[in-house]
Amino acid sequence: MISEIASLSGSLLIAMPGMGDPRFDQAVIYLCAHSEDGAMGLIVNKPAPEVTFSDLLEQLEIDAGPQTRDIRIYYGGPVEGGRGFVLHTSDYASEGATLPVDDEVGLTATLDVLEELARGRGPRSSLLALGYAGWGPGQLEGEIAENGWITCAARSDIVFGRANDHKWTAALKSIGVDPLLLSDEAGHA
Repeated sequence: MISEIASLSGSLLIAMPGMGDPRFDQAVIYLCAHSEDGAMGLIVNKPAPEVTFSDLLEQLEIDAGPQTRDIRIYYGGPVEGGRGFVLHTSDYASEGATLPVDDEVGLTATLDVLEELARGRGPRSSLLALGYAGWGPGQLEGEIAENGWITCAARSDIVFGRANDHKWTAALKSIGVDPLLLSDEAGHA
């Protein structure tokens, strides 16, 4: 299936109205990986307000330094909710542990990136997500064909910006789509 379409790694998935799964209502997902084996991404517009970065550092026994930045924690998706992922700009890489998604973004799921962030170092921009969204082989392509998602190029202001309530609308507008004109009906020729 992937051979018929280009990989969507590094793109945004925008949930369409009528998605049917409330966990993805108005979700914007950054796709970290997409191949014939399936897809994996992180929801970038649904903060997890019940978890703070300082609480997470304390739980992991990582000392927060005076330069610790306020890192917002996100609900990354329904799969492996206890597992953390840091999506970040490519100015940071952990040797052997960072997955370069594209020239601008990487994904790291090891403690060293959290330690660097706690020291006020690490990547210029980042977000920490608990859990991820995953699809089996051909599943995402089927959901796109059934009008569950539309795709667009990722922009760092959408991915790493703090205006979470506006990311869905901003992603749609980035491709010239007026959210008020969307329908949950798929068109078929």
